[in-house]
Amino acid sequence: MADKSSFTTDEWTQLLESPMLAGMAITAADPSGLWGLLKESYAGGSALAKAIADPGANTLVKALANDFSTSEARSAARDSLKAKFAESQPADVKRKSVEALRQVSVVLSTKAPADAAAFKNWLCQISQATAEAASEGGGLLGFGGVQVSESEKATLAEISAALGV
Repeated sequence: MADKSSFTTDEWTQLLESPMLAGMAITAADPSGLWGLLKESYAGGSALAKAIADPGANTLVKALANDFSTSEARSAARDSLKAKFAESQPADVKRKSVEALRQVSVVLSTKAPADAAAFKNWLCQISQATAEAASEGGGLLGFGGVQVSESEKATLAEISAALGV
């Protein structure tokens, strides 16, 4: 089973970014205001916390989640994301996130073939949870609208295709 030592520093940073990228692509596809942003952000963070607590979690997912709990790993991911998305518009964020997930897929398939499918499915679950976290197109405080917008559905499909799921 793969762990942090199976990857270069840059590859591990790509993996550390991947849960955030999975959520960011959805959020950028159909921004849903402050409350929606908060709900959608929480969905990705809770996936990391669940992976740490889940005894049945894939070993690579668990290794990443445990490493992400360190300030060093969070700083590496944050700094890399800042550089990647500096001065980006929402459409750019979505496109760059999906492309980065495509690169993560290649790294996983090459360096961790036994863990790749489970990790990619986990990223798709994060995207789905993010899409379902806040209603889209609603009125005051997000009441009404649809659970997952057409833009989010299309982005979920793009993410699945990028990850080869």
